[in-house]
Amino acid sequence: MVRATVIRSATYRRMPWKNGGGETVEIAVSPEGAALSEFNWRVSMATVATDGPFSIFTGIDRTLSILEGNGMSLTIDGKAPVLLTGTSDPLAFAADVVVSATLPDGPITDLNVMTRRQSLRHTVERLVVGPSATVRLSTPTFLLLCRGAPLAVEWNDQRADLKADDTLLLEGAEGTDIRLVGKATCFLISIGSI
Repeated sequence: MVRATVIRSATYRRMPWKNGGGETVEIAVSPEGAALSEFNWRVSMATVATDGPFSIFTGIDRTLSILEGNGMSLTIDGKAPVLLTGTSDPLAFAADVVVSATLPDGPITDLNVMTRRQSLRHTVERLVVGPSATVRLSTPTFLLLCRGAPLAVEWNDQRADLKADDTLLLEGAEGTDIRLVGKATCFLISIGSI
């Protein structure tokens, strides 16, 4: 049985960054209400307005995607900088190495997905839908963030209507086919056990 929860953007939780350098908007976290040191997985958005270091999360893997703005350059663990833009593939990297960001062309808003490395794995995919698309879910936990426009999500005999910036959380969803109807940019987040 697939359990579905529509998370309205008005209910997202605003909180300070772990390092105090800005504000994050928490979309969903497991277990529900978990502190930053205790979550198994976490999905959030943040506006980055100034250059600076990322918070360190021990034992965590993260994936970043650009939602708004003209891009962010990341220096990860001393390697050559990587430019992440709104058209780049989501970028996966360890959250417990030194990462610094520079903004070559103004502030950005990013999507941040984090999972605890010892027990979980995740993937993030950006999908532009129009007028429809079908996706087969490959993990028990799946989140879909809808950006820019409303979207209907249909599966089995169920349907959820998302407004722009809402998120759909499906649990027990592995092997389910979902149909997306509308014209929107979606971020598909799959979370499963190691």
